[in-house]
Amino acid sequence: MAEIPVAAEARSFVRLNPMTGAVASTSPAMDVAAACAVADAAAAAFPIWSAMGPNARRASLMKAADALEAKAPQFVAAMMDEIGATKGWAGFNIMLAAGIVREAAAMITQIQGEVIPSDKPGCIAMAVREPVGVMLGIAPWNAPLILGVRAVAMPLACGNTVVLKASEQCPRTHALIAEAFADAGLPDGALGIVTNAPEDAGEVVGALIDHPAIRRINFTGSTHVGRIIAQRAAGHLKPCLLELGGKAPLLVLEDADLDEAVRAAAFGAFMNQGQICMSTERIIVVDAVADAFAAKFREKVSGMAVGDPREGTTPLGAVVDRKTVACVQGLIDDALANGAEQLVGGAVLAEGGGVLMPAHVVDRVTPAMRLFRDESFGPVVGIARARDEAHAIELANDTEYGLSAAVFTRDTARGLRVARQIRSGICHVNGPTVHDEAQMPFGGVKASGYGRFGGRAGIDSFTELRWITIETQPGHFPI
Repeated sequence: MAEIPVAAEARSFVRLNPMTGAVASTSPAMDVAAACAVADAAAAAFPIWSAMGPNARRASLMKAADALEAKAPQFVAAMMDEIGATKGWAGFNIMLAAGIVREAAAMITQIQGEVIPSDKPGCIAMAVREPVGVMLGIAPWNAPLILGVRAVAMPLACGNTVVLKASEQCPRTHALIAEAFADAGLPDGALGIVTNAPEDAGEVVGALIDHPAIRRINFTGSTHVGRIIAQRAAGHLKPCLLELGGKAPLLVLEDADLDEAVRAAAFGAFMNQGQICMSTERIIVVDAVADAFAAKFREKVSGMAVGDPREGTTPLGAVVDRKTVACVQGLIDDALANGAEQLVGGAVLAEGGGVLMPAHVVDRVTPAMRLFRDESFGPVVGIARARDEAHAIELANDTEYGLSAAVFTRDTARGLRVARQIRSGICHVNGPTVHDEAQMPFGGVKASGYGRFGGRAGIDSFTELRWITIETQPGHFPI
């Protein structure tokens, strides 16, 4: 691996535990030179890794999945310390992340081309998928193991090498991913990790995007930052895969099973304190059942307590920082000032660093309110009331985002018809908005980004499709 400059190696930065204020991790604060050295090492490793046969790459990735699981105690500790995660959320991250790697390994022999009939006599024309080169994967903090692994697994399976740009909020968690893949015996540099101090993020990411060895970028995070990355990459004509913000609607039609809809909405809105890109942020209920749904949902959420995630005795734990609390409270205050009604809520708990925020439910939210439009990424959900099915669809689509959605109805054909009218990359009929599987084409539309992770769609994202011909007869040329 390329040597990191001594000055850069000596710098470090700390991440504080949001609950206690104690030091959660200390990580290298790489500068531009150090980050570029990681990209150089990935470029040097590319000829080695891309030349390996599919079974050899598969074997390495399967070992990496095992290595991830073997580091479970370290991942749990890191996630709890760095982002205030519950043990259950960390465990789910480990399970799905290992599955993502194994699914990527299984897809290696599905990287296929085709022979295309040619009008030219004696010409064998082929469409061939080949690895691109070095990928830059930029992962967020909220599901750090799942999304960190997703940023690297399929690119590696396709024969690329990867630079993983760790989040400043969970650098140790992301570094453990690179350590697990190193334990699996990948060539030196095949998966490199870049950690940087928060104040250096823009400069480091910009330099990596500009680096000539980086051929493609995948980013999961906010729409604001996604636009910056896409614009920087466009200057080099480098493709991006962007999975950005969301404002997922869950529609409840008049023939829905209300008890099932309540359970799915509570899970979708408050799993991981609502800090998931697919989180249910808008519940859109037709008037005919709105009062009944609101009463049942209020009862359900009122019983969902918040507490110290280290104790693991409550369904809600800590949010990532006090800025999140302020953002969520601002959305709630705006809605209440404009005529909405709070059904469930409460003050932030005094203990725990001011990041233990109870679940909030706000009824009678309208499109004029910020809570209807702005991504909260926290423990709040708004209920909007629709006149009928058509109005519910109109409200669902009244957003710049388009990642996940859901619709509840006992008529599955009706549910499918409604789902086809909602403009989102993902839609579930009679299921929660929060649903992820390694083999599914995951991604959004509109301000939620473009491109797809997972399955065959992931192969498209992380390979280059080339046209190659072989001439088997002498050519006939007009000049």
